[in-house]
Amino acid sequence: MQPPTIEEFVAARGEALLRGALMLCGSPHEAEDLVQAVLAKVYPRWARISTLDQPEAYVRKVLVHEQLRRSRRRWRRELAMPAVHAEPAASDDTDAYASRDAAWSLLAGLPGRQRAVLVLRYYEDLSDPEIATVLGCRASTVRSQAARALATLRAALPTMHTEALP
Repeated sequence: MQPPTIEEFVAARGEALLRGALMLCGSPHEAEDLVQAVLAKVYPRWARISTLDQPEAYVRKVLVHEQLRRSRRRWRRELAMPAVHAEPAASDDTDAYASRDAAWSLLAGLPGRQRAVLVLRYYEDLSDPEIATVLGCRASTVRSQAARALATLRAALPTMHTEALP
């Protein structure tokens, strides 16, 4: 069986990569930029990457590392601005939008590595060893990062008036 071309890979898994990037970035525009940058990085080596057992896992790893690199660089140069949401909130969905915005704010307040661990665990549904492979660390580090992130989120909940975490 012949490995997929990059065009076939993007057609099959592009939306999943974009959703994962959105969870990591919190902004649709940043997520699109992130996925585009990652695909530009893997394109020259695609002939080799496509022969791997799980090329998507490799691309996901590049995606997470690129976001972590960007968040470190941004932290040094940019001032944080509140996100502006273009979509209007319907009057009957106000609580849902408020909860979603509060969740995004809480998630955005986490350090990049902790945020990546939570996204990979709860959104991508990866196990601790799989997350450790993506992040290049041990499974015990993944568990400690997740515990710290959840503790931070739980501590912020009483001030945010949002629903309880798992």
